[in-house]
Amino acid sequence: MNSFSFHGGRLADAMAQFGMANAPWIDLSTGINPHGWPGADNLAVDWQALPDAGALNDLEAAAAACFGANPAHVCAVPGTEIGLRMLGDILPGPAIHAQPSYRTHGEMLPHSRPVALTELLGAEDATIILANPNNPDGRIMPPATLLGWLEARRDSAAWLVVDEAFADASPGVSLAAHVDNGQRLIIFRSFGKFFGLAGVRLGFVLGPPGVIAHYRQRLGSWPLSAAALAIGTAAYRDADWIAAMRVALREQAHALDAVLARRGFSAIGACPLFRLIETADATALFERLAHHAILTRPFDYDPRWLRLGLPADREALDRLDAALADD
Repeated sequence: MNSFSFHGGRLADAMAQFGMANAPWIDLSTGINPHGWPGADNLAVDWQALPDAGALNDLEAAAAACFGANPAHVCAVPGTEIGLRMLGDILPGPAIHAQPSYRTHGEMLPHSRPVALTELLGAEDATIILANPNNPDGRIMPPATLLGWLEARRDSAAWLVVDEAFADASPGVSLAAHVDNGQRLIIFRSFGKFFGLAGVRLGFVLGPPGVIAHYRQRLGSWPLSAAALAIGTAAYRDADWIAAMRVALREQAHALDAVLARRGFSAIGACPLFRLIETADATALFERLAHHAILTRPFDYDPRWLRLGLPADREALDRLDAALADD
């Protein structure tokens, strides 16, 4: 169980441990959109030339427009995980990180201490690190609350750091438009989750000029591959697909909620890319679903929790429904 609770996506490990089963495996262990942006295979990528600086500018401008941010405050990074860990060398002073949330949040700043999401108010002298929407419980903190915490840090050395990895599906929760020269606000955005292309390894840090300058100096001349530049730019410019996908994900999340409710589970969370459920023995449920070739995400710090990503289609949802009914 330890390997499966560390992070999602260990499908090869699941096959090795539980067998190949009689049907293809369904991977619900991540919060990655099962409907990847469809244009990636149609893009021409020059693999012989070094990535062009102009292409990086185009990508950051396209992403900024999607986020509602100033392009001058946006820096692309080769994956949000790397971007988060780089911040540890940039921000000074004490820090607190919301718990439960991403494991990385507790490792990125030295001596950061965990604080429950419900107890983050106060500690104006400490940098706050949290995800919004949060993972794994899908909780959304109202932007007004976060802006209040940001205002409380205006005259201190502390920052508000918000990981908005899942905000593309719920753009109303984002603080991207508030990133500015005078604000002690840093935001991270992920490309792979909403666009369903985690293998591209693309993310963004949004912050004031000093923070952005630190990142550019550390990243050097070619921070991203030519493929990441081309795919990211085209995807962020595909406004029709983005709008339609936001609607589709909400509808599919409601369908998942209905299946879970029919099988006696109350879905937790407001992020349409995943749901959390509580059960008396999540390990037993994890293993039961795995024997039906369905991989989910357990958590070592709470044996009652199991997180499920969105099934890709009706067939996958029906297989989940049948597996949950099989005692």
